[in-house]
Amino acid sequence: MTGAAPTQPALACGGNQVGILGKGHYCVGRAGEPPRAPSQTASPFPHGIAVALSPCEPRGVRFPFECKKQARYPFADERAFLSLVPISNCRRGTGKPRKGKTMSDQMSRRGFMGAAATGAVALAGFALAGCSSTSASPEKSSEKEKAVKPVILVTSFGTSYNDSRHITIGAIEDAIREKYWQDYDIRRAFTAQIIIDKLKMRDGITIDNMTEALDRCVEDGVKEIVVQPTHLMAGLEYADVKDELDKYADKFDKISLGDPLLTSDDDYKKVAAAIKENMASFDDGKTALCLMGHGTEADSNADYAKMQEVFKNEGLTQFFVGTVEAEPTCEDVIAAASAAGYKKAVLAPFMVVAGDHANNDMADETDPDSWAAKFVAAGFEVTCLLQGLGQNAAVDDIYVSHVDDAIAKL
Repeated sequence: MTGAAPTQPALACGGNQVGILGKGHYCVGRAGEPPRAPSQTASPFPHGIAVALSPCEPRGVRFPFECKKQARYPFADERAFLSLVPISNCRRGTGKPRKGKTMSDQMSRRGFMGAAATGAVALAGFALAGCSSTSASPEKSSEKEKAVKPVILVTSFGTSYNDSRHITIGAIEDAIREKYWQDYDIRRAFTAQIIIDKLKMRDGITIDNMTEALDRCVEDGVKEIVVQPTHLMAGLEYADVKDELDKYADKFDKISLGDPLLTSDDDYKKVAAAIKENMASFDDGKTALCLMGHGTEADSNADYAKMQEVFKNEGLTQFFVGTVEAEPTCEDVIAAASAAGYKKAVLAPFMVVAGDHANNDMADETDPDSWAAKFVAAGFEVTCLLQGLGQNAAVDDIYVSHVDDAIAKL
């Protein structure tokens, strides 16, 4: 085995903060370095202001931070988005304001709210408004409470792999947020309670399950909700999401459920094109590009065979699709790649997240049952690419298009 290909750099940089805006991720400080503002090339914010992420975990979790008044973010509540803090006003590694300085003090010195502020700066300004030393009038507060935005609830199975979660599930949420943040609150829910419990116990991170997220929407007075799953196909988990949402039919005025990634024929073609582009550096005509899906006992398992057929019809015969828990099996993929004359293989997850299955069932060469070990045993030179589909911007855009369709159906 030649070893794993380089993956995305870890977001937890061990220093100041990690900033995320849209599909971009950047570190603005490292351990041992003094606090510093990011460069203009690192941040789209003017005046050297960046979004500080504390502690290297994006939206969907609760981050209290110290200021005179509790901030109310433009994304509904503490679990709906990350806390937005000027990077230069944070104690290193905490995402909390330095003692003795309010956020509004620091903001005024930097001219953050200057006349030339961009939409991104305005976004941060909204988030920071709750930390101002001057409180809003009761009348204005009452008006804001009445103006409840509709919600887009992005629902994912979840993962306990923090770095992958940031740049896969988080990236899909970002793509949706980039388009709809002004008109909708974008919220997160996970469906895997075992992952929710693990994150709570191990990391102190609180993420709602779907029932909790829907109940929260009801409590907040939300009248219109779009639920967009990040599932690949309409399998058992997607059916569970639909069944849970149906229980709330009388709780909202309008409800719409978005489609999974692979729904229309056009979706399959777009996914094939996105994967081809992402793996182009490995496509030398001598390497089998092998995708490991999860697999399911549901009828939707046929979607893997359809994906294989789409690759074939698009002339992408170097791609091979299999599953870890159903068919086609790893052995099926090895047999097909061998029959095609390949001696080298790149293994990549056909999953939104590069989590447990990707790291263990696919890439763990010490496990004789893993795909990597089986390919090596079959005589292949193997490289493992630990990148989830959520890291692919073109895939993220397909989810956004499904949100578009779901909103049109309201």
